[in-house]
Amino acid sequence: MSGGSQILRNINYRDDIGPVELLIVIYKECFSAAIPRTYFAGVQRSVFAPRPRCGPHKLRESLPLILFLRNRLKYALTYNEARMICKQRLIKVDGKVRTDMHVIRIDKTDETFRLLYDSKGRYATHRITENEGKFKLCKVVKKAVGPKGVPFVVTHDARTIRYPDPHIKGNVCMVTGGRNMGRVGIVGHREKHPGSFDIVHVKDAVGHSFATRLNNVFIIGRGPKAMVSLPGPTKGVRLTIAEERDRRLAQKRAI
Repeated sequence: MSGGSQILRNINYRDDIGPVELLIVIYKECFSAAIPRTYFAGVQRSVFAPRPRCGPHKLRESLPLILFLRNRLKYALTYNEARMICKQRLIKVDGKVRTDMHVIRIDKTDETFRLLYDSKGRYATHRITENEGKFKLCKVVKKAVGPKGVPFVVTHDARTIRYPDPHIKGNVCMVTGGRNMGRVGIVGHREKHPGSFDIVHVKDAVGHSFATRLNNVFIIGRGPKAMVSLPGPTKGVRLTIAEERDRRLAQKRAI
C-alpha cells in the first residue's frame, strides 16, 4: 500500500495544485480498493487495477478486457499476457476485433460470451451459442426528427438508426442500475413525476415486486419471453438469504 499512500500524500501536501492538474493525477490512478463491485475482480494482489477506456458506453458501465481474460476466463496470468492476447487480434467485441481495453467472440477457442448482469448486480461471463452471438440488444436513449423530416433514434452504445420501426415494443426488462441491478421481470406500470425521476414497477418470475427509475430499465424481450438467454440458475430472480441457504443445502444433499 506504499505506492497508493504516497500518491495520496502528494495530493494532500500540494495545496497549490490546480483543478486541472489534480484531475490528471486522479485520472491516471485506479486503486484496486475502489473498483466497482460489478467487476468480479476478487481480491487484488497489487495496489492498482486496470482502468477502462472511454468509449460509446459510460465509464462506470464498462469492463476492461484485461479483467475479463485474466480474472474470469483464466486465459492469462498477468496483465502483459492478457495484453498480448489482445494485440494478436484474437478478441472480437460485437463482431469487430478489439486490441485495447456485448458479445465477445474468441475464434481460436470457438467460444462466444455475452456480458450481462447476474441477479446480484455483478458482471457475469455468460456463454452463448454462435447463432445467439450474431445479434445484440440496444436501448433507445433518444428519439428525434432530423433534417428533411427523417426520424432517428440513438441507442445506448452510440448507434444512430434512421427510420426505426414504431411498432417495436416489449415489457420484459433487466434493471441496469440502482439497488435492483441485475433483476429481471415484467414491466407493470409507470409513474410520471414531472421535475423528478419517473418510476417503473416491475414483477419478477416468482411474483416479487420492486420499483426502479425509468433510466435503469433495459427492455430485453417481447411479452413474457426474453430474446436473450439469462445467466445463472436463478435467471434474473434475486433470492433472499433464506432461499439461498435452502438452495445450497439442497445441492449438498444431492451430491
